[in-house]
Amino acid sequence: MNDIRTRAEALVAAGRPAEARAVARDALDADGPDAGLCLALARAHMAEDDDDHDDAAERVFRDGLDAFPDDIGLLGGYAELCARSDGFDHPGRRARGERALGRLRELAPHSAELRNAEAAGNSVSAVARDTASTRRMQSFDAARAFAGAPTPEAAAAQAAQWAAAAPHDRRLAVLAETTAALAAPGRAGARFLLLRGLAYRLAVGAVVALLVILRLTVLPAVPLGAATGVALLLELPFLGLRRLLKAARDRAGARLAEAVPEPVSEGERGEGGGFGAPELPPVPRLTRREGVYAGAGGALLLLVCGTAYGTYSAYPRYELVAHAEFHGLTGSEFGALRGPGAEEGVEDSIFRMYGSGPAPTEGGHLVVFAAVGDFHRVRAQDVSGATGMLGALRETADVREDWAAEPGARGGWTQCVRVTDAEGLRKAVCMWADKGSVGSVGFVAEHMGRAEIEELAAEVRESFVRPVDD
Repeated sequence: MNDIRTRAEALVAAGRPAEARAVARDALDADGPDAGLCLALARAHMAEDDDDHDDAAERVFRDGLDAFPDDIGLLGGYAELCARSDGFDHPGRRARGERALGRLRELAPHSAELRNAEAAGNSVSAVARDTASTRRMQSFDAARAFAGAPTPEAAAAQAAQWAAAAPHDRRLAVLAETTAALAAPGRAGARFLLLRGLAYRLAVGAVVALLVILRLTVLPAVPLGAATGVALLLELPFLGLRRLLKAARDRAGARLAEAVPEPVSEGERGEGGGFGAPELPPVPRLTRREGVYAGAGGALLLLVCGTAYGTYSAYPRYELVAHAEFHGLTGSEFGALRGPGAEEGVEDSIFRMYGSGPAPTEGGHLVVFAAVGDFHRVRAQDVSGATGMLGALRETADVREDWAAEPGARGGWTQCVRVTDAEGLRKAVCMWADKGSVGSVGFVAEHMGRAEIEELAAEVRESFVRPVDD
């Protein structure tokens, strides 16, 4: 029975849980209940990391405990299963696990089974294969081995001795292959990433955060993709490390698969040239050191997001100046507020016509609309796009020219069009927008070139919309 149990455990370690279940089930059907085989069958179900298999594992544990109520292995395995279950989805299972744990404390208060069961809720599973948990366990074990050995070669030699003493222990096999690969010449960089990966990633995050903040604040001309490129470049060393660790897991799996046809008996486990294989400690889901680095990373993320949002939502403060006269023309209010300035975010607006006739509205030469407020959502397409601020004019007027003008010192976007009205008069209309103001100016432009039109539009913008600091 011990040989059959060892074979089932070896199949689980080799990543063949279905075969392990078949071996254990056949032996149970042929020879009757056995605590060790029940434990092996249950762990073969747990290795699938699936809700249905977890349910099947619980049935096996409960059947085994009905026959062997005080078996330490079954109590410990059942408590582990229950501790790893979701308390919301399986509240009853968690309660049953607490009862099993209490019984285990009574029977074996200093046993390894009790230690593993108590740590199960806060540690990763040693049963699942090729999951995030196994990758974390691999890195944790290797880092611990290198940190506790005088040289990388010594760590690899010790891990190899442990794996030889327990040839069907997947965790030790992975550790042996990993330390052997990382102890090879030229792998100092990979070992550094393994041991100091959190610090390295935090440093990378700090560099990228600094680049993003500089881009958002004082270096707007630098492409935002530059920060992404730096982050990808600094992440490249981890790609090599991940490939190395994956190859080590694959080699460990091949080693275990080769060892399955020749399982050792229970009495032979732990003997390998005089060196016994230790029981490796549970791997915590999150260490205090990782929590500190995660907190620092979260603070960096909040800093970048806060800066990005502040930059995005900020807008310059302007005040409007409604000139009574402009270029010798008399001005007056020209109707109610309408058009793009009538949107949410407007704090103040003017809409005036300047003319040379007896009344300001006669002989109109200049029409000015301007609004100030929070326009941080405005973009270039809102000014120059087909559905932008000049979209309606393009549809109703005879547009002769249409071009993007220089926005000037205020920044933002400026778009100008030259149109011919119903009376055949050639006019120009320029629309501008930035995060703190929007506006337009229309005027007669019979003999004006583009440069003159842009110059007059910029003069109107600077005369009617002024920063509050001026």
